[in-house]
Amino acid sequence: MAKAQADRIVHKAAWLYYTHGLRQDEVAQRLNISRASVALYLRRARETGIVNISTATHLFRGEQLAREVEDKFGLEAVWIAGEDLAAGEAEAEIPSLGASVFLEMVGRGQRVGIAWGRTVYAIADVMSFADLEGVTVVQLCGNLGAPYSYRPDQCTMEIARRLNARGLNFYAPLVLSTPELASALRSEPVIREQLDSVAGCDLSLYSVGTLDEDSHVVKCGALTANELAQLRKQGGAGVIAGQIIDRSGRLLDCDYNRRVISADLESLKKIPRRLTVVQEESKLAPLRAALAGGFCTHLVATAAIARGLLAGG
Repeated sequence: MAKAQADRIVHKAAWLYYTHGLRQDEVAQRLNISRASVALYLRRARETGIVNISTATHLFRGEQLAREVEDKFGLEAVWIAGEDLAAGEAEAEIPSLGASVFLEMVGRGQRVGIAWGRTVYAIADVMSFADLEGVTVVQLCGNLGAPYSYRPDQCTMEIARRLNARGLNFYAPLVLSTPELASALRSEPVIREQLDSVAGCDLSLYSVGTLDEDSHVVKCGALTANELAQLRKQGGAGVIAGQIIDRSGRLLDCDYNRRVISADLESLKKIPRRLTVVQEESKLAPLRAALAGGFCTHLVATAAIARGLLAGG
């Protein structure tokens, strides 16, 4: 066996045994080798440093960091990526970690609410395929005409496809031209029924948006950069399901929010498990607002974000 191929099978055996928790006979069956070979490869992995038991201390630091965030913000569970990675590398790990956590949380027959954005679509893009009987994936906010892959309907339907689930799109725009038109549309029976059903979801998945020029509400054309700057002056701190919230996590009293077609924020908070996934450290302030508003029960974030949360007041 060539050296490169031998090294790969040692890595694979160690990965299956130590990371995925397979027994030695299960590793042997998976790799189509003998159990004696598995034992040999695991010993070689330890001797050559492929597996280093001292890495448990790094795992503990990550776990300790997660527990501290849970305790400070009263969260049910927190997963931390990149305790020993550079910022960019840690951010790159978030979609895969978020997808794994999400799949562990989804149960058969459940109703799942999905918001939108680059992080949510990145999660959908790396999510493993699963066959979950009776799952319904629901779009939480109105749609956009902008040709972005991470628009709300795309996020919803891609996750539904990965789960082999039923997808329910929201056939209304995210933002209308006047508050009166938005109010009338919300009163339409088909839209009212979908908005009212949000509180009946078992699980939600979303990220938080910033209020800067890179914000998805700017890039999709819902707001201009100048309009967003004015909303910051009025106390805007972040975006949840297309809506602007203040630093306390309350819906900002502004013309934009009155023109939005999206799940009522109180309905979002009635969803029992609310998974929030955050990649960029620039989203620390919006995440603080979301936590203050009670929009998060489960969190996936980088170690840098976790430390930022703990350092704040």
